[in-house]
Amino acid sequence: MRFSLLCLSVTEWGDDVRDISEEEAMVIVNHQSTGDVCTLMMCLQDKGTVVRKMMWLMDHVFKYTNFGLVSLIHGDFFIRQGKAHRDKQLVYLKEHLEKYYHSRDRKWIVLFPEGGFLRKRRETSQMFAKKNSLPHLTHVTLPRLGATHIILKTLSAQQENGSVGSNTGTRNQTVNKSKGLQWVIDVTIAYPKARPMDIQTWIFGYKPPTVTHVHYRMYPIKEVPMEAGALTDWLYQRFVEKEELLAHFYDTGSFPPPEGQKEAASRQMTLDPVWLCMVQSFAFASGYMWYNVLQYLYCCLF
Repeated sequence: MRFSLLCLSVTEWGDDVRDISEEEAMVIVNHQSTGDVCTLMMCLQDKGTVVRKMMWLMDHVFKYTNFGLVSLIHGDFFIRQGKAHRDKQLVYLKEHLEKYYHSRDRKWIVLFPEGGFLRKRRETSQMFAKKNSLPHLTHVTLPRLGATHIILKTLSAQQENGSVGSNTGTRNQTVNKSKGLQWVIDVTIAYPKARPMDIQTWIFGYKPPTVTHVHYRMYPIKEVPMEAGALTDWLYQRFVEKEELLAHFYDTGSFPPPEGQKEAASRQMTLDPVWLCMVQSFAFASGYMWYNVLQYLYCCLF
């Protein structure tokens, strides 16, 4: 059996985000599987210092995985889903951004506005859309506003007032040097035959080699509304566009060309085998250690 990781590659479409790799941006991504994070991490390897200076928003369950400790140290934010936790989690998110985003010199912040995997949320999203006369979506689900709105308000407000509410001069100096969010990057991930690749495939490589396709579209922050109602409409429109992009891809094997152009240009990326070996070795080692820790705790408790 061939190890697909050694042969996995990504084809990139749309805007070239390398041009803004040193500017602050919020990245919104469609969410199909655990492999989405791996795919995005791979794509960002050649985007300057982005990988080192990015912050992730992810489901709180990942805190209890083998890479949860690394993410905690890195300053990523774990968010709890569900109505019972929503309001409190948004307060925690705002506090986290104010405390860590600029003090750790972060540039990009990545989130999945759908709030869960496509296969888990599609039916609920379609029922909500039918009830509220919203578009019927198949390849994506309707996004949730909460975290997106908090990020825009918190990080863009710093551009205006130069402060994050801290009394420490050092942090204010750091923020004053920041221009605040300048871009929203809309990322659409497409897997061949609409079959998402999970994180187990990335680690163990038990599926044949494949090519994942990633489409980028950049929006200047001045084009993004800040008021909740207008932002909701804007965000819904982005996911309607994702639906159209993915429908075209699944029908033709490529993304459509930009408006006014006859052909869509693509860029091929191939995973660096050295980087791959390092990541794969860490995944195996940390997974083994985590398994032993859980086994030890289980024996102590039971």
